[in-house]
Order: sequence, then structure tokens, then C-alpha cells
Amino acid sequence: MTTSAAAALPLSHMLPLTAGVSSEGHLTLGGCDALDLVREFGTPLYVYDVRTLRAQCEGYLKAFRDEHADTDVLYASKAFLNRPFAKFIADQGLGFDAVSGGEIAVLRAAGVRMDTVYFHGNNKGPEELALAVEAGVGRIVIDNLTEVALVEAAARAAGRTQGVLVRVSPGVDAHTHEKTTTGILDSKFGVPIVTGAAEATIRAILEAAHLDFRGLHMHLGSPIFELEPYVMGIEVMAAFIADVCRDRLGVEVREFSPGGGFAVAYLGEQHPPAMAAYAGAILGTLRREADARGFALPHVTIEPGRSIVGRAGVALYTAGARKEVPGIRTFVSVDGGMADNIRPAMYGSKYEALSAERPLATAEETVTIAGKYCESGDILIKDIDLPRLRVGEVVAIPTAGAYQLAMSSNYNLAYKPAVVFVEDGRARLIRRRETAADLMALDVD
Repeated sequence: MTTSAAAALPLSHMLPLTAGVSSEGHLTLGGCDALDLVREFGTPLYVYDVRTLRAQCEGYLKAFRDEHADTDVLYASKAFLNRPFAKFIADQGLGFDAVSGGEIAVLRAAGVRMDTVYFHGNNKGPEELALAVEAGVGRIVIDNLTEVALVEAAARAAGRTQGVLVRVSPGVDAHTHEKTTTGILDSKFGVPIVTGAAEATIRAILEAAHLDFRGLHMHLGSPIFELEPYVMGIEVMAAFIADVCRDRLGVEVREFSPGGGFAVAYLGEQHPPAMAAYAGAILGTLRREADARGFALPHVTIEPGRSIVGRAGVALYTAGARKEVPGIRTFVSVDGGMADNIRPAMYGSKYEALSAERPLATAEETVTIAGKYCESGDILIKDIDLPRLRVGEVVAIPTAGAYQLAMSSNYNLAYKPAVVFVEDGRARLIRRRETAADLMALDVD
């Protein structure tokens, strides 16, 4: 099978780096014909391109370490995680941002070095914290004053001193969706500076016998297409480091995380900043502020998730029923929907699509791609120009690697889809499709 370059494809900047067109005119991913993948694994099917994943990991390490060598990259596990995926990410030299006991358990089972795992969350339970401390996670990111006593208790019970960061809300609006904005005062995440809660939380940590205050964390939200919110957030955090941590509390901030939130293109007209642009804005501002305020440049950790896996993933569906409502809309339904991608229903997220069988075909009509589930809101893409899709035709939705699988459900008792890695013309199954037996495995008669 011969394959042309991805540049010949529409949406080439959104598709995986290896995307191309076969001699038969089909979409290829990682050297694999998308139609062959569907014949082998069925649909819905999620395809991850290994080359793109590797390039994203390497790119973040290089871009940020070029600006500040003492930087580590933590993959935000909530974007997508299972054991094979965790092993792959760890092999690229990344650590992990975990937000639940379940994520810690998966990372542990995958053989990940637990000192490279940072544990987040606004309401970590005692059992989760005990698991995290016992497992030896590198840092617990304390999210509120209540949590200080809980982490102290877990560390005391384990006979350990636990390194912690404090998640601080800098009061900066990242100009993203209201449901994914997290750095503002009116957010469930982080301790705000302006109320005095951030200072009070650090004081409590310093008084705890089994906690080691290492530094600060912020996260403004996701996806962030602008650089200015990072600049503003770091300026606020730098003032807090100098004026409160150093001058008032007499404590050094040895570590700092600006979080993640780096954007990906979901639509053809979107072009997020390059990794180097994010790195320059974040670390350039931190260095400038550290020099101006007279504190040492701390160890930095960043937490990309969506931007590691988003572009690498493509969702494949099979087109089915067609409904034409003259003068209003034409619906084309596919065999997936909100059970494997709830983001359009939850966030109003917008996507692009193309025919995997005819990716270079000219658009012929405007259609709405509907899911198969029993909700009127189960719409994947509203009003998109596509060639006239035939029953049984495979539809590809790019930038499908982040959050779709992680937020998937068994609504209508749907089977969660299979997931494959593709590389050099070979496909490797990393998660099989669910079965009826899986759906009933937890039932107790």
C-alpha cells in the first residue's frame, strides 16, 4: 500500500503526523488503512498514532527544558489512561498528574515510578490519600485547608514525611469555557490569595510534623489559546512567592507548576500556540519575575494532557440511518455518540469530520452527525459540509484523543469502544471492545 503525505489531506494540521491517503484513496493512520482497521476491530474505534504521541512528549520536554533545564513534564492522566498507555508515556520520560485513587492504581499496576506521580483533586478521600502516601507518590497537591489535616494523618499513619505543593488560585480568567475555567476566584479548585486562604493553608502545612512544603501550583483552565493568561497568572504567583512565602512566612518556594491547559485544534481554523511559545511565555515570565523580586528560579513541572493525546487520536464510526427534514436539516447517524464522546453535549464542543473512505472527496451537502443514543442532545457535529455519506461508510473525527474515552459511559448499556496503537503499518490493540459480560460483571444476584 502506498501512502501520500498528510499535507494532501484536508485538516492535515489536526490529523496525526502520519495521516495520509492510500493508493485506494482511503485515509491511512500510522501506515494502516482506516478501513482495514475497521474491518479488524469494528466501530466505534479509537486509533492512536504512536509517532504523534512520541513527538508531542519529546516536543514538550525539549521546548520547556530549552528555556529552563530544571523542568519536568507530567502527563495529565485524566485525558486518557490505561496500563499500556501509561507504560508508553513513562517510556518517553514523562511523569504523571493523577486525580484519583483509580488513576494511582492503574499507574502503579503499569510499573510507573511512583515518585514521578503528583496527586491532585479538590476532595481527596482518606482512603485515596492513604493509598497515595503508601504508594510513594512524589507530591500531593493540597487543594484546600481541610486537606492539610487529612494528608498529615495519612503521612503520620505511614510513618513518612510527604512532600506537598499548594494549589493556589491566582484569580486570572483564562478566557475558556466556563466549565473548564479553574484559576478564577469563583472556582471549586485551589486556595485563593485574596481571601487569605492560601497563606493560611501554607501556615498549617508548616506546622504539620509529617508534611514537607515544597512549593506552589496553579492551573488556569483548558484549553487556553492565549499566552497572556499564563503571563498574568505567573506575575500574581511571583508576587505571592516573594511577598507572602518569603517575606511573611520565611519559607522558600523550591518548586512551581503553572499547570497545563495547552490547546489543540478541534476546528480547521484553529491554530494554537506552538510549544515553544507556551514555554517562552511561561518560563520567560517566571525568570523575569524571579530576577526582579530576588528569588531563586524554582524547579518547574508542567502538566500537558489534551495536547499530548488530542491530535494523536482519531475516532472512527460507521454511518447508518439518514433523516432529511426539508428546509431544516439532514441528519446522518453513526454507531457511536455521547456514550463515547460526551463533550459536544456537555460543553458544546465542536469537531470536524471526513470520510475515511473518500477523504479527498468534495463536499456535497450540509449534514448533522448524530449519535445513536436516546437523547435529542446526542449530536456529535451540527451542520458540517461533507460528501454525501453512504450507509456503511466510515466517518473519521480527528482530534479525538483527549477526554472522549476518559469521559465515556455505558449509557443505554453501550459497549465502550476498542482502542488501538498504530505505527509503521501495524496495529496493536491496547483495549478491547467491551462485551455484554463486562456490562454485567459487577452485578450481584
